[in-house]
Amino acid sequence: MCLGVPGRVIEVKGWIATVDFFGVQRQVSLQVVDEPVAPGDYVLNHVGFAIRRIPEDEIGETLALYEQLIELAERDDLMAEDVRGELAATKSGGGAE
Repeated sequence: MCLGVPGRVIEVKGWIATVDFFGVQRQVSLQVVDEPVAPGDYVLNHVGFAIRRIPEDEIGETLALYEQLIELAERDDLMAEDVRGELAATKSGGGAE
């Protein structure tokens, strides 16, 4: 299973956005996102690509779900491990640069 990681768009320059993921800022490609994004929007990132703009009415619920998943899941929980892996890739330099 593959999951994306939600983040808040800080800046947009052409097809590249600087996005904040739980306190870590990375650059991601906007080439496959489903609609235009602007600073302040939230996107779902997967392997360096924004794949979806998260509607404003879903942001709070989405962020709460990810934070709960990361905090409460056991180490052998496959979904939580996927989210942790996405966050680790984001922190280690994954994404468009």
